Amino acid sequence: MKNTIAERITDFIKTYPPFDNLPYNDLYQLAEETKVIYLDKDETLFTQGKPAKEHFFIVNQGAIRIYRYEGEKNIEVEMCDEGDVLGLRALIVNENYNLNAKAYEESIVYGIPIHIFNDKFENNPEVSKYLITRFASNSSTRFSQEDNERIFADYKRTTNTDYFSSKISNLMTTAVCCNHKSTIQEAAQIMSDNKISSIFILKKDKPTGIITNKDLLHKVATGKYGVDENVKKIMASPVISASPNVSIAEAQIIMLKNKIGNVCVTKDGTPDSKLLGMLTQQDIVASLSNNPAVLMKQISRARTIPRLRDLRQQLNDLLKRYINQHISFTHTLTVVAELNETINQKAVEISIKELDKTPPVRFAFFALGSQARKEQLVPTDQDNGIIFEDVPAHKLEDIRSFFTELAAVISKNLHSIGYEYCPAEMMASNPEWCLSKSEWEEKFKEWIFNPNEKNILLSSIFFDFNFVYGDKELVNDMSAIVHESTKNNHRFYMFMAKDALKSPSPLGFFRQFLVDQDGAHKDHFNIKQRALMPLIDAARILTLQHNLKGINNTPERYYKLRELEPQNAEIYEACAYAFKALLKYKTKNGLDTLGEDDGKFIKLENLSKSDKVKLRRCFKPIKSIQEVITIRFQPTL
Repeated sequence: MKNTIAERITDFIKTYPPFDNLPYNDLYQLAEETKVIYLDKDETLFTQGKPAKEHFFIVNQGAIRIYRYEGEKNIEVEMCDEGDVLGLRALIVNENYNLNAKAYEESIVYGIPIHIFNDKFENNPEVSKYLITRFASNSSTRFSQEDNERIFADYKRTTNTDYFSSKISNLMTTAVCCNHKSTIQEAAQIMSDNKISSIFILKKDKPTGIITNKDLLHKVATGKYGVDENVKKIMASPVISASPNVSIAEAQIIMLKNKIGNVCVTKDGTPDSKLLGMLTQQDIVASLSNNPAVLMKQISRARTIPRLRDLRQQLNDLLKRYINQHISFTHTLTVVAELNETINQKAVEISIKELDKTPPVRFAFFALGSQARKEQLVPTDQDNGIIFEDVPAHKLEDIRSFFTELAAVISKNLHSIGYEYCPAEMMASNPEWCLSKSEWEEKFKEWIFNPNEKNILLSSIFFDFNFVYGDKELVNDMSAIVHESTKNNHRFYMFMAKDALKSPSPLGFFRQFLVDQDGAHKDHFNIKQRALMPLIDAARILTLQHNLKGINNTPERYYKLRELEPQNAEIYEACAYAFKALLKYKTKNGLDTLGEDDGKFIKLENLSKSDKVKLRRCFKPIKSIQEVITIRFQPTL
């Protein structure tokens, strides 16, 4: 007799990675052993630092909040909803959970037994590909400079079309070694000279052990062993080895299970045969096609606009893969923003060379809108400006003429890459947005101290700006002008709040989606205008009121507001989650309609009942945040 619950579970999980390419019968057997877990709001699924359970999880209904502790702070990582997998890494590498998972609302999750999953799918190339991509993408916070250097490291590429089934011999590198009679100091010197973090110890060409930086730190720097002692005193033995005929996917699983960063490749796959080379986690991750490391390196080396256009298309492919494989959306936002910014920087650099004229004074090219907020995933209209240092009045127009000429070249090249011209001409090629430092200061003060409808609209556009190329100090000066002029400026806040509340409601009286009534997008739901902009506008006015500097990204603004206003923490957290969920919908739609629009117009008939329920859930925080705005500015509205 068929198990109805197992059938439902199978029908659900088969549509999500890593289960979507696996045989139905195998999935059904897995589903028979799967637990159905019901969670109340704020109920914990797993806890940071605690041992991993025997199951990993996939969200069936509701939402699971993922966060970690850093001292006394809770750092938001992700909000997982339908189809998202969580708790898998700790089981694969046999370590404690490094994150917390708690129900954001009433939820149902399926607990997948890891031992059955391993037995059936451990050597499946598609599962291995999923694990590699997911584990390579587990950083979910804004990258520091050090993180960028690590994530966008040098790379190697394989030409084998069946990458994950290809042999590690195609990817392995030369292993740095020392003799088993060497001293610890000699081994450390070789490591230092080669700038490596580990070294293999050889005896008759066979690997007998390995020393890592951690060994030097914990066993030598602490005084436990002296530098003149033999390497055998601190080396780990036996080494983890593999045959050159092992697949890349199998090697990845070996490293994950043994919690190591590399595997030595020997002639017969055992430590008792000749060492041929080594394979590292970084080699595997960096050699994936269309990965951030490859793209960042290629963008940096690009010399022509057609090449940048090709790379922007590859970025779209990377984005599509991340979305389809349910990679952390926070991480996706960060990666795409970094790569997108680098493309723009390179476009400006190439444009200056194309113009073949040296800029006469210091200047900066800056982005506006979604790119400045690091929220642009699918390419949208260009929104940018130029600021240049103050010059004598008799030189001003000649200097401006140079920069508008340069901006026209930049704008043309950005258009060739895939960024459409702004219909409203909010571009540096427009002399109105190519100004000296003093002129920008005058503009901002005019908008702030004379807040009529037009000036408030311009403020909402130009207050989200971000440095792209040139002299960053000039952009910092612009930011200082804004914050000095808006500090405690309650009249300006009132006008900004009034404008923020103009955004139309996403739902009608009977909770139906409000759609455009005419025009080219008749009967489409405008997710940007009706859902995203109210959250963006509210976050902007509230961060200005708190005089917060250096935070442009909408979710990050809400996370900071949550810290500053604990009484409204739940609302701000909900707004951050809703914004990312809505932006993900817009992005998925934009990838499906690439070339037509950026995904803001959604056909309701294409939405499933589940999609509509999730969207309505995201609309609740919009109402809540607009109530906060209304109450806060009630005396003057």
